[in-house]
Amino acid sequence: MKISKNEVLHVAKLAHLTIDKEDVEKLSKQISSILDYVDTLKQVDTNCVKPTSHALLLTNAFREDTPKEHLDLEKALANAPKKEKDAFIVPKII
Repeated sequence: MKISKNEVLHVAKLAHLTIDKEDVEKLSKQISSILDYVDTLKQVDTNCVKPTSHALLLTNAFREDTPKEHLDLEKALANAPKKEKDAFIVPKII
């Protein structure tokens, strides 16, 4: 599928992209090449292929969620720049 220089410039304008005049010809050829490849892919028979959401079949890839001991309060507050009693002191953000 051939895409013209004017179409490249139009899409660039819609996308708020600035393209140098000398790059328009190059982009036109590259986009045309990509669209030709997509047309080639459309010719592949996919009638027997089940729709998928991922290329690989994965189940839960995460570890089991097992309870563990919580961090000791003194260790948690050890490197805090500011602390008061059992809490971190952080700047007020409004």
